[in-house]
Amino acid sequence: MNDIFSILSRVIQSRRSIKPAKMNGKKIPDGQVKEILNLANWAPTHGRTEPWRFIVYSGDKVKEFCYQHAELYKANTLPEKFEQGSYDKQLHNGDLASHLIIAIMQRGNSPKIPVLEEIAATAIAVQNILLGATAKNIATFLSTSGMTHTPAMKNFLNLRDEDAVIGLVYLGYNDERIEGKRQTEMEQKLTWIS
Repeated sequence: MNDIFSILSRVIQSRRSIKPAKMNGKKIPDGQVKEILNLANWAPTHGRTEPWRFIVYSGDKVKEFCYQHAELYKANTLPEKFEQGSYDKQLHNGDLASHLIIAIMQRGNSPKIPVLEEIAATAIAVQNILLGATAKNIATFLSTSGMTHTPAMKNFLNLRDEDAVIGLVYLGYNDERIEGKRQTEMEQKLTWIS
């Protein structure tokens, strides 16, 4: 059992956010992405609602979505607020990514289950994706920028008002090792009562 904890600990501590521009353009086999997505399905969920849904883009469809995202930003931004840099970032985020996963919380029909719990369950499903990718040496970046959390994106994806886009997960490979760090130790974030 200690071996499992040691492996899990290593995977969690080695997970990094790798910006899509730092990916190298190599393609991930679709089968590996499907294996990673299967891990998402094991997230805890109140009332077994399993609110997570995923839209996966691969190959040239990643760049196509990024173009659509950039155009969505342009179409829904007042001219005086429009920033060419933001447009360009959305446009080029997928240039070197292999796959893009849009993570969605699809609200269940039980009003007894708070929305926050559905969002948390979907966020945990996303974390399972990130950790599974890390275990396979696949770089990931969870993005919430651009139009991700806007009604325009929901409309683009044909979502209902009660659903939510949790984030865009870019997957790819990268060539450099990035060290991680925490700003403060766990003891500074912990109150232990016994």
